Amino acid sequence: MTALDPTLPVETAPVRAAEKFTDPEAAVARLEELYAEATAFLLDGFNRTLTGGRPGARMRAFYPEVRITTSSHMKADSRLSFGHVAVPGTYSATITRPDLFRNYLVQQLGLLIRNHGVPVSIGPSTTAIPVHFAVAGNPSVAVPQEGVLSFSLRDVFDVPDLATMDDDIVNGTNLSHPDGSGHLAPFTAQRVDYSLARLSHYTATTPEHFQNHVLFTNYQFYVDEFEAFARSVLADPDSGYEAFVGPGNISVTTPGGAMPLLPKMPQMPAYHLKRKDGQGITLVNIGVGPSNAKTATDHIAVLRPHAWLMVGHCAGLRNSQSLGDFVLAHAYLREDHVLDADLPVWVPIPALAEIQIALQEAVAEVTELDGYELKRIMRTGTVATIDNRNWELRDQSGPVQRLSQSRAIALDMESATIAANGFRFRVPYGTLLCVSDKPLHGELKLPGMATEFYRTQVSRHLLIGVRAMERLREMPLERIHSRKLRSFEETAFL
Repeated sequence: MTALDPTLPVETAPVRAAEKFTDPEAAVARLEELYAEATAFLLDGFNRTLTGGRPGARMRAFYPEVRITTSSHMKADSRLSFGHVAVPGTYSATITRPDLFRNYLVQQLGLLIRNHGVPVSIGPSTTAIPVHFAVAGNPSVAVPQEGVLSFSLRDVFDVPDLATMDDDIVNGTNLSHPDGSGHLAPFTAQRVDYSLARLSHYTATTPEHFQNHVLFTNYQFYVDEFEAFARSVLADPDSGYEAFVGPGNISVTTPGGAMPLLPKMPQMPAYHLKRKDGQGITLVNIGVGPSNAKTATDHIAVLRPHAWLMVGHCAGLRNSQSLGDFVLAHAYLREDHVLDADLPVWVPIPALAEIQIALQEAVAEVTELDGYELKRIMRTGTVATIDNRNWELRDQSGPVQRLSQSRAIALDMESATIAANGFRFRVPYGTLLCVSDKPLHGELKLPGMATEFYRTQVSRHLLIGVRAMERLREMPLERIHSRKLRSFEETAFL
């Protein structure tokens, strides 16, 4: 909690007593009530400071909290990898934006109540809501830079606190809250709020539009193909897709709806093909490089998507490959380095059978090839991810030897990062790449190198990613969110 001006009295939002609930819908409604009350208090105080100057009291409100206490050693339904705590005790989680996470919270709280046969307690936490996050959902209000006002916001409001905004829970380095309760959720409320704000900044779309199935790409023409596909399914009333949303939160609901480009595009523009309850597909053009890949997945992870896939370009490392061939990753050589401090390189990143099968079946469907014939255009093997785009210009004996020893068949700059962060955040992941050059064999990525076959494959590639996601969407949640991604000390929330 940030230190406020000690010379001022403290004015807080109404503090409600904690209540117990056995109905998850009612519990989430209470969370929404507490959060709305707290943020309205801060927004009112903030508006008064903009018009009336420094207030006569410090303003503070608290995130709502979920808490559960179990005393029985009876095992919950072990077929699920989530929805229960491992040992008796008290567990808690601070909650933000319960309106945005309503379906998720109802689901997770319902499992807890049912699996343990005890109520959940809903009340205020002891974690203050930073004013920046409280006003973030109101586009008409902007937090002024330090020095604009005649006083410092820090004197009268709580501001973001890095002590509660880290990844210690998912990294397994923090096993309990300061009060001794265990963790219910993989992220604290402040960490979630931070990422929600970053998502709006980087993608130019608000978190409300993100869907549960996320495709990542590193080239603009995949966006063009995605928009063309979106418009085609919007023309089909039986497709289940309701809208297509692009940067600037511009939404089209008809095949011919206009989607003008923003005067200034964001760093990682996102596009959302929406279905009811968030079961559609989001495509994010993360650009090139592991840093961008980590940034995007760091923030999208708080939305708890059901799967994310990389569908982008790669360098083919085998002479037997051709431009436009597909690569289905079943292992990763991590030389991207951006996650080394969070996930050591000795941690294996396993291929997930459910994702692999969905991708292979989608390739077979779109290309109309199967079995042995599929090997003509697709290889399965290790994908190496590197952080130096111009690795070819250095002494090649080192990297080429490592690539050969790893049996890598493709090289890119994002896939291992996305997979590793999926592993770290317990988000099912996969990779299907398209060969765009073969630097070890004289076919560099230069103008004029793309064959007609290659251009055709790009169109197919995006469609394969979509079809794979549609297959995963039909999969039961407990099957795709399997125990393969869960650790010894795991949160009950997915």
